[in-house]
Amino acid sequence: MAVGNNTQRSYSIIPCFIFVELVIMAGTVLLAYYFECTDTFQVHIQGFFCQDGDLMKPYPGTEEESFITPLVLYCVLAATPTAIVSTEIDFSFYHQILNIFCLPFSSFLYPWAFTISDMSCFSQNRIFIGEISMYFIKSTRESLIAQEKTILTGECCYLNPLLRRIIRFIGVFAFGLFATDIFVNAGQVVTGHLTPYFLTVCKPNYTSADCRAHHQFINNGNICTGDLEVIEKARRSFPSKHAALSIYSALYATMYITSTIKTKSSRLAKPVLCLGTLCTAFLTGLNRVSEYRNHCSDVIAGFILGTAVALFLGMCVVHNFKGTQGSPSKPKPEDPRGVPLMAFPRIESPLETLSAQNHSASMTEVT
Repeated sequence: MAVGNNTQRSYSIIPCFIFVELVIMAGTVLLAYYFECTDTFQVHIQGFFCQDGDLMKPYPGTEEESFITPLVLYCVLAATPTAIVSTEIDFSFYHQILNIFCLPFSSFLYPWAFTISDMSCFSQNRIFIGEISMYFIKSTRESLIAQEKTILTGECCYLNPLLRRIIRFIGVFAFGLFATDIFVNAGQVVTGHLTPYFLTVCKPNYTSADCRAHHQFINNGNICTGDLEVIEKARRSFPSKHAALSIYSALYATMYITSTIKTKSSRLAKPVLCLGTLCTAFLTGLNRVSEYRNHCSDVIAGFILGTAVALFLGMCVVHNFKGTQGSPSKPKPEDPRGVPLMAFPRIESPLETLSAQNHSASMTEVT
């Protein structure tokens, strides 16, 4: 089977994806699960002062009673980048309903033998919809084809640029999301930083000898008389998980918008969309402070952590959401050592020019 200029044959891309990428992703998800849903990692017991005013804020209730509940946060995190990134494909309705990944003997459908198998996946709809939408724009489609090669696996199956970009961007985003969650949980477990409402739920015995002294530091975790489960959650404050995950998702989507989506008719559409996304993440962090669920330092640390992960993945892993092929390389200049002397253009030297002028002047005088 002949391979075109924009087609690259590869026998290792699918085995590498299955045995390397998926294994790393599964390990990341598993580690995040152990941090979130098990007591494998015990939280550090940090001491406190019984009269510390920074830890005496009123108890705001469970996370489900917050203005931004965990369910809302995770749904927005899953939907935000997926809807924005889906802006890139010119599939006809027939190609969209094929719902296949590999068609044997499908050279007559080249290069669209691969299509999207699940168009209704809500958790990934934003990046997916963005890549799909941009493909309907002719100029964007041509730019995509120029940046990305179609991969030929074996003798019959093609991986078109759209499928590769969607898997790459959504996969990297999901990996970064779980990695950020792991970093946040690791920081909370190691530091054991106390929330602003810790003393309210701890309910220490103020009549004991340890709490009678106003400046005595308490290291005894058994002095608390409140609900142990609530106290355990009150020891996980630094950094703020809501702040880290929200700024990571917002910044990842913003980097995609600024690097991929092209708007010639409007100058303010992209800034408004980007600033609105970042503002939502910023308000999420402020909400954690206003509800006394985190300290300002916790939110700032979460913002820094999420920003660092998003910048690293966006710039070093997906290379500002550009294609792997990149722009065509310029032809190298021909080596002059292999060119005959007669092929070089003759350049008149200044001495020859002056000599010709003098000769012309002398001939004029003689005439």
